[in-house]
Amino acid sequence: MPSLIEPGMRVRHPDRPDWGDGQVQSVIGDRITVNFEHAGKLLINAALVELEVIAEER
Repeated sequence: MPSLIEPGMRVRHPDRPDWGDGQVQSVIGDRITVNFEHAGKLLINAALVELEVIAEER
């Protein structure tokens, strides 16, 4: 469940490091739209993939 992921967060796809870092655009149920550096805007099914949240440096 994508309850911890919100628009604006930076994430990575655990199985596709070649896509680079992504920024969450929207979260609707299990559907997360992410704009990845090297793959563009993709729809991720959070029921199948657990995106890794990138901690922001302070």
